[in-house]
Amino acid sequence: MVIMESDFETQGNKTKRIKAEEESTNRMETLPRDIILNILSGLPISSLVQFRCVCRSWRLLGQDPDLVNMHSSRMAESNPTCLIFHCDYPIKNQLYFVEFPSSNEKVKKFQVPFCSAMPEFDVVGTCDGLLCLSDSLFNDALYIYNPFTRNCKELPKSMHNLNQEAVYGFGFHPTTKEYKVVKIVYIKNSNKGSAVQVFTLGSSAWRSLEKVHHHLVNWPSQQVCVDGRLHWVTWPGRYTRIRSIISFDLADEEFREVPSPDGNGLSRCNYHLVVLGGCLSAAVYCHYGKLDIWVMEKYGVKESWIKKFNLGNYVPKGFQREMEISYKISRFASKGRFVRVVGLTKDGEFLLEYRSRALVSYDPKSTKAKGLVFPGMPKWYRTIVHVGSLNWIDAFTHG
Repeated sequence: MVIMESDFETQGNKTKRIKAEEESTNRMETLPRDIILNILSGLPISSLVQFRCVCRSWRLLGQDPDLVNMHSSRMAESNPTCLIFHCDYPIKNQLYFVEFPSSNEKVKKFQVPFCSAMPEFDVVGTCDGLLCLSDSLFNDALYIYNPFTRNCKELPKSMHNLNQEAVYGFGFHPTTKEYKVVKIVYIKNSNKGSAVQVFTLGSSAWRSLEKVHHHLVNWPSQQVCVDGRLHWVTWPGRYTRIRSIISFDLADEEFREVPSPDGNGLSRCNYHLVVLGGCLSAAVYCHYGKLDIWVMEKYGVKESWIKKFNLGNYVPKGFQREMEISYKISRFASKGRFVRVVGLTKDGEFLLEYRSRALVSYDPKSTKAKGLVFPGMPKWYRTIVHVGSLNWIDAFTHG
């Protein structure tokens, strides 16, 4: 009898809660549409996703193109981001996130809907709330995925060779309003050169282009998109250690070499690309972990390259003794540099990732660094700066 009374009380509370939610929903729907959109477009992406789960009418409102566009515009203006951690150990290929900046917020896990079809993957890039993920085992599968809405789509299969090495790119062109995925294939131990294919989201098939006459670096998350152009760094040549920056214009689909500064600025072998303040930038690795940050303040103008920052060396607390083991169990650590520039906060501080093991905020003015630790943070990971969005993949994919 006690159990029945307890059950009755639980059911009563549940009925009251449902009734309260229905009353709240009805009050919400009586507001003018422009006021509703204005309120919702200012919510953080995680709160907006929870809002869509309340009822069917709110879920449909969460898919309203006007709300999606308003939310994207307001997020771009206020510059809020989230950090996605692509976990590599102890369980491979898990995606976690935390809204940043946050006040000791707990890291949450994304439920990846295609994990059984593609158990190991690399994050090619992020654009307007969408992630492009590639199969890291067989190089034959690609997914476009919105981690907050869980909306995902597998792209059609493209050329495939068991002995291939694939380099990918993913981006959006502001003029053509098109999202494109680029796949550059090199056949290992072969002199056949490269093959290039492009897929436009909304189409049904890949298109083949002329070969690219450069060997591009294929490390995960090493391509960057600036002003509708994808960028990679080349491998050093047989007779020179100088590396070049190659761009791919998503509008005219042409590869071009980006002019480098005079002198020894980017002639060294150890540097990686990053977008800082909307500008193409390069982080040059110096001795003892120091970094020179070069910024191209006016795109395409050689003379606009300036060495804008110099970041001092820093080793996170307790990090040195863990470096040896990280090489053995994490593929991110074995492929990456000792330190990688992840991005720049709105306060002008650099986000630095050390050997896929520690995240650090570095203030170039005070030259002080502090470790960033969030509850539930994975042990080995690659950090991706991501702007959450309600972008709905089916709105521009019909294949």
